[in-house]
Amino acid sequence: MRPSDLPQTPALEVNRVSHRYGARIALNEVSLTVRQSSFTVLLGLNGAGKSTLFSLITHLYAIRSGQIRIFGHDIASEPGAALSKLGVVFQSRALDVDISVRQNLMYHAALHGIGSQRANELITQVLDRVTMSDRSSERVGNLSIGQMRRIEIARALLHQPRLLLLDEPTVGLDVKARADILDHVRRLSVREGIGVLWATHLIDEADAGDDVVVLHKSRVLAQGALGEVVEQAGGADLADAFNRLTRTADHGELEAAR
Repeated sequence: MRPSDLPQTPALEVNRVSHRYGARIALNEVSLTVRQSSFTVLLGLNGAGKSTLFSLITHLYAIRSGQIRIFGHDIASEPGAALSKLGVVFQSRALDVDISVRQNLMYHAALHGIGSQRANELITQVLDRVTMSDRSSERVGNLSIGQMRRIEIARALLHQPRLLLLDEPTVGLDVKARADILDHVRRLSVREGIGVLWATHLIDEADAGDDVVVLHKSRVLAQGALGEVVEQAGGADLADAFNRLTRTADHGELEAAR
């Protein structure tokens, strides 16, 4: 057997994870897998549970039920090893707009315990990877929203993670900027072997080569290669499949409530 034929440890494994806010169920036995070097779209309407799931994966919330592993490391028992392999771009902007791009990245490097000499080397690399090298000395507040997103991606890549999470990263961007960010992250995944979990409510952000997880009202309704999800749902395309899946789930919820 060739090494390439051996099963790979998934970049991310979420196994039967549940979470509540008081009486409200935010996640109900959610399970999903992100393969190494894959681009996985977590597709769900606002309120589906996407941000809650990200908060659990990033260890902002404690896991109460279920298990999450990043490259085999349990986030609850081995948080240091797990999080060292993880980069995150949250939905809310987190850059200091009053200082330069490089100063923002230097601060982030310091939080990861990266010395200044090594930090400068890595900053040069990540800015080149997001094609923002010429903006290193620019005040962040002078950048467009799309350019800020690129800097946030650069920051997430600074400690050289192997898994990248992005929570609604194109919110507030125009059509061209959305397409540019999507294309850029997909190329990163292919070129550098990074596993990507891209959370969105926009169906057109999923592409034919992607894996898809449909999350609706706290539950995973379907997951797999985009074509498989469409076929299994009996849809004409992903939009039709999504509508069929969510409509069936909503109907079942109403029937159960009667």
